[in-house]
Amino acid sequence: MGFSNDFLWGVSGTAYQMEGAHDADGKGPGIWDTLSDGHVKHGDNGNTACDCYHRFREDIALMRQMRLKACRFSVSWPRIMPRQNQVNQRGIAFYRELVCELAAAGITPLCTLYDWNLPMWIHKKGGWEWDGISDQFARLAEIMLEALSDQVSVWMTLHEPAAFVGKGYMTGVYAPFETASAEGRQSVQRLCRLTKNVLLAHGKAAAVIREKSVLPAQIGITVDGKLFLPWEETEKEIERARGAMFPDREADCRFVNWWLDPIVEGRLPAILADMVSTAERKLIAQPLDFIGYDCYKASNYDDDGGKNTAVYPGFPRTAADRPITPDALYWAVRFCQERYRLPLLIAENGMANVDFRMQGSMVHDQQRIQYLKRYLGGLRRAVDEGYQVIGYLYGSVFDKFEWTQGYDERLGLVYIDYRTQERLPKDSAMWYAQAISTNGENL
Repeated sequence: MGFSNDFLWGVSGTAYQMEGAHDADGKGPGIWDTLSDGHVKHGDNGNTACDCYHRFREDIALMRQMRLKACRFSVSWPRIMPRQNQVNQRGIAFYRELVCELAAAGITPLCTLYDWNLPMWIHKKGGWEWDGISDQFARLAEIMLEALSDQVSVWMTLHEPAAFVGKGYMTGVYAPFETASAEGRQSVQRLCRLTKNVLLAHGKAAAVIREKSVLPAQIGITVDGKLFLPWEETEKEIERARGAMFPDREADCRFVNWWLDPIVEGRLPAILADMVSTAERKLIAQPLDFIGYDCYKASNYDDDGGKNTAVYPGFPRTAADRPITPDALYWAVRFCQERYRLPLLIAENGMANVDFRMQGSMVHDQQRIQYLKRYLGGLRRAVDEGYQVIGYLYGSVFDKFEWTQGYDERLGLVYIDYRTQERLPKDSAMWYAQAISTNGENL
């Protein structure tokens, strides 16, 4: 069967990780701009990053050379709404120019409204615990729809709520670097408040997109969450893995169903149900056109919480210490689609590698090419078996700021010399261009 002719071969990027220009043209401070000191390796920050804010035209020219069909970008909320009751027209103009440049290059723009860098003025009101945040997010959606929806038809409301809620407010790994009370009941109550506001923000934004989009809109949300592979392809093992991915447990935002059951099925965890009215449930469960899923590895080989007998000595890992599990995309697509009956977009996938400029100013990253061949082979299997996949976005086109890891981890198809901002396509960029031109037949 193979990939469809309109399959979205593309790349994925995030405003704070790539744009730079942290205080340019009226942008306000966000939580990553303001609170990350002391939390990031080597004292790095995203103040300059890849400087895509100033270099997006040359960057899109590179993307065009790579034959990319799609590019997911995210909106910097602090760039659009720098302070309460303020809208920054220069920020809007930047995204308008960005999507027009992408369209002129024949690259489909996909817009994510929120990708982690919350405005500081909202943070000071309580961030995602503030009951007013969902209305402010709906306002952001309205602003961006008015500016971009004659060029953008694919929209994602939120990116990785498990990460920005769980690691931002419960364990303190990511901005705003807050931790929940050690007392169990208080911790659960906090997670439920956060979850309700995130779900309402998604629902209100989705309603705005559906109502106000100039082009017919395709609406999704991008989730992250634990994925488990069956140890062997028997009915018993497949059911075990499915149950591990969608556990029937309370108050754990690390799992996909904590977020997607309320959004897709209108079904809330019992512990959250009393906090959400009937009208709010209906608002949260806006009809979606697809699900975005970020997938780097399966959780079978995680050992962060202690010894895992499945992790044998020398198990292959990326430079970010993620286990390499090539079947992950196949099972992610299969399990999510069987449960939620919606098409899937692989919104991020990729690997950190030990990349450096070699003699002749080349970056040879054969490990990444092999990674892509094997992971995409699993994705093709899903497509061949009839599962609906609308696209694959490598994350990302450039090396970029990798949150608390700073600039140590290089995931890009294009090498960035952060001292000079020189762009240097790696071998994987050329391989990916060939994969696109053959529609995946070179796998």
